[in-house]
Amino acid sequence: MASILVLGASYGSLLATKLLMAHHRVTLVCTAPTAALINREGTIVRFPVKGREGLVEIASRDLPGLLQAATPDQVQPESFDLAVLGMQESQYGEPGVRGLMQRIAQARIPCLAIMNMPPLPYLRRIARVQADLLKDCYTDPELWAAFDPELVTLASPDPQAFRPVGEPKNVLQVGLPTNFKAARFSGEAATRLLRRLEADIEDARFAVGGEVLDIPVKLKVHESLFVPLAKWPMLMTGNYRCIRPHGMIAIQEAVHGDIERSRAIYAWVADLCCRLGADPADLVPFEKYAQAAASLKKPSSAARALDAGAQNIERVDALVRRLAVQLGLANRDLQEVVGLIDARLAGNRLAREERIAA
Repeated sequence: MASILVLGASYGSLLATKLLMAHHRVTLVCTAPTAALINREGTIVRFPVKGREGLVEIASRDLPGLLQAATPDQVQPESFDLAVLGMQESQYGEPGVRGLMQRIAQARIPCLAIMNMPPLPYLRRIARVQADLLKDCYTDPELWAAFDPELVTLASPDPQAFRPVGEPKNVLQVGLPTNFKAARFSGEAATRLLRRLEADIEDARFAVGGEVLDIPVKLKVHESLFVPLAKWPMLMTGNYRCIRPHGMIAIQEAVHGDIERSRAIYAWVADLCCRLGADPADLVPFEKYAQAAASLKKPSSAARALDAGAQNIERVDALVRRLAVQLGLANRDLQEVVGLIDARLAGNRLAREERIAA
């Protein structure tokens, strides 16, 4: 039984549930009220399962693994085998969380990020990336300075999940049950742990009414460092294009509203990934992505956050633009997206300042 620390009890509870099904011990890091709720009632994650009507509800209390929740100040990283970074990039600099991140770095615990925004130490593993020139894309770039790139890797957070409206904070619903596709670590020991978790999750089953089910959302470990970059064309084609000057649209509409423009944006970002070192086989064909996007009837989390007044969101859009500059490339659609998000964030910050002044 491995001990896994998961930062972020919302999206993080998805991978946590799969680890609990596989008999592992998981600690979810969250706020004090959410930790109290989870320690009292556990978590619930609802999965769509192929061939079944409705959703399969999996409660952590019904699983063989051990779950607890804690606030950042309660965590001693030395007691864990792996840290999973399941929060939004801007949250790692918050009080309490930042201190925990520094303790994780000092303890040299392997870190698997399931973030859209790749951690700076992971980007330092890519030879063609000048990571120091990307710091402006991060909310708090200096907090990553203490992390050893050999102990940081990234999984493409392809599974889509959300907290159902009106439900408590220990409930999550999976909208798109795809897999976490992780790049191996630089070192062998940490990679062996990832492969062990991959195998354990693959073997785990869940019984419902006497029927033994194979629950979707697996962890897939790849030798290629570039497999997680497959999310970048998806983000730029769908997630960030949900954002509008005065509102938001669903991912489905962003992609299928002008399918040929979406295809062109997707191909351009995919080419950028290949110029950084990815093989075309590391990436997802546009047709497969477009088919998945057809079922995504909600706006992206980035769009919802901006619409709710967020001061910061994950800026993969700005990161991709900065990498393009490093390679001497430019794209009009990308420039428009970055400019729009810059303007929306500036508006949110100004509105906050005006509320404080009033």
